[in-house]
Amino acid sequence: MTIHNETKINHLLQHWPKDSVMTAAWLKKLGISTQLLAHYQKSHWVEDLSKGVFKRAGDSVSWSGGVYAMQRQALVPMHVGGLTAMALQGSGHYIRFKNKIQLFGVPKTNLPRWFKNYKWDESIEYYRSAFLPDSLALTEFEDKTFSITISTLERAILECLYLVPTKVDLVEYYQIMEGLVSLRPYVLKELLEECTSVKVKRLEIFWS
Repeated sequence: MTIHNETKINHLLQHWPKDSVMTAAWLKKLGISTQLLAHYQKSHWVEDLSKGVFKRAGDSVSWSGGVYAMQRQALVPMHVGGLTAMALQGSGHYIRFKNKIQLFGVPKTNLPRWFKNYKWDESIEYYRSAFLPDSLALTEFEDKTFSITISTLERAILECLYLVPTKVDLVEYYQIMEGLVSLRPYVLKELLEECTSVKVKRLEIFWS
């Protein structure tokens, strides 16, 4: 291997967030050719996660590392929402099924095949809807060495109402709401004004 290629792998590993994944397309943008990537694999610096997706050797990748790649590299218009977003922000005391990850995306947007087919430790639930604007009331969650986009608490509670009663129980929702003390009324008001779901609006009025 040339000194130039040694510098490339050192730079790549130093700037590869721990426990995250990188797609082949993204690595190509970083100047890593197919031949060079094959060499990195043979040298046990890089390992396959799925077809066309890779992780640093020895890393233990979780679902959030996959979400990071979808959001930052593939630019998939999706975010972590609902009960999962609430749990990540410390409001999951009454959430029964914390091993289920709830993701939200815009209509007609599919998750990449590699993410759907990989056997994550948690069950993935993906919902496509336009009942709220896709860029409203989102925030960044710092997970280890990278960040992912998730719903604020205000948006997350409306996403929970959207999933009532098939995926979220009303009693569970009420228990969660009782424990929330930091909701911002002006954010919730803006969300309700933009919300197109009659069910969500009526349930929010009923519980407020």
